[in-house]
Amino acid sequence: MSREKFISIVSTAVPLPMENVDTDQIIPARFLKATSREGFGDNLFRDWRYDSNNQPKPDFVLNNPKYSGEILVGGKNFGSGSSREHAAWAIYDHGFKVVVSSFFADIFKNNALNNGLLPIQIGEDELEQIFDTINRDNRAQFEVNLAAQELRILSTGKAISFDINPYKKECMLNGYDDIDYLLNLKLEIEAFEVSHR
Repeated sequence: MSREKFISIVSTAVPLPMENVDTDQIIPARFLKATSREGFGDNLFRDWRYDSNNQPKPDFVLNNPKYSGEILVGGKNFGSGSSREHAAWAIYDHGFKVVVSSFFADIFKNNALNNGLLPIQIGEDELEQIFDTINRDNRAQFEVNLAAQELRILSTGKAISFDINPYKKECMLNGYDDIDYLLNLKLEIEAFEVSHR
């Protein structure tokens, strides 16, 4: 399934400075019955966002109108727990294109990359700088440039580099899933077959 290309974004960020955010907190198990990827964003962090009467909890960051943007900044060990792909679906469907943390669970990281959500892993000191920037100014802008593998704090100009699997990077830059990537190589595959008959 083709998806939106990710080249670069400039956005404000939503801070979630909590460690060990697991996939059941990201999207509780009772919401996993749907097979389509749409609609999961409505239940992102459901038990943290709403009380037992389905009323928004005013102290949770996603219910705070002063925070918005396409970048979610989480604490260390983000996406631990079960391997549910729905966690990446929920974050992306809510409108986030990037998740920043100092450490991601491997399965969550791979699920994110497979679904067009860019997980950026940076050092703990750099993560604290980002939280500090948001705390000082909730409208602070950040630029994420995938081609350069760089996250920049625009108010200070500080650039933070990040690693990404080269194959996943190419897929995200071109909006490919695994099938699209192979179809893109169709002519090369056919030429190879002809030359090896």
